Amino acid sequence: MSERSDEGAAGGPKIPLRWVLGGVAVLGAAAVLYIIGQASINPQQETSLKGFAKGEMAKFALPVEAAPPPAAGFLDAKGETRRIADFRGKVVVVNLRATWCAPCVIEMPTLAKLAKSYEGKNVEVVAISVDRPDDEAKARMFIAKHAPLKFYHDPKMALPFAFKPAAVGMPTTVIYGADGVERGRLAGDADWSGKEAKALIDKVLAES
Repeated sequence: MSERSDEGAAGGPKIPLRWVLGGVAVLGAAAVLYIIGQASINPQQETSLKGFAKGEMAKFALPVEAAPPPAAGFLDAKGETRRIADFRGKVVVVNLRATWCAPCVIEMPTLAKLAKSYEGKNVEVVAISVDRPDDEAKARMFIAKHAPLKFYHDPKMALPFAFKPAAVGMPTTVIYGADGVERGRLAGDADWSGKEAKALIDKVLAES
């Protein structure tokens, strides 16, 4: 597939067209892969989590296989390399986002509320910006408005493609158990401050 970029009228950052369109086609294909591959995950785990895919979590899908997180790194606020595996021992809610992604901007306050509700508990919400290096300051300012979320940055936009299947549509939220194994993901935006999201996280937490 060819790749081209659209530039905003005000001379804004160039963004790959497939990202601007929200990765709709790719998200659809990923969802199909998840459905086809559900038989390869732990049947007991499948049964326990499938029932939580409703309401705001209706798009939550189980993984093709119970896999660890990708080894690709990203940067923290100090510029040090981090990896999702660094948070093993906690239930980790990884959110891939960007300031140019309207749905990401809309859902970010709900992720902040989710993180706030689990402060002091074994849950970590890791929102990772895939903004270009030139937009790092903008991405930092944006996340600073949504405490207690911390700033994480993937300036090479490599991490989304390191997932299996790739998480090329923004936003995408991937949930890991405390054992470091993926429990499922939600492609697209959602209200993470609602009761459906809390019930899902509570279930993963209880199983960890």
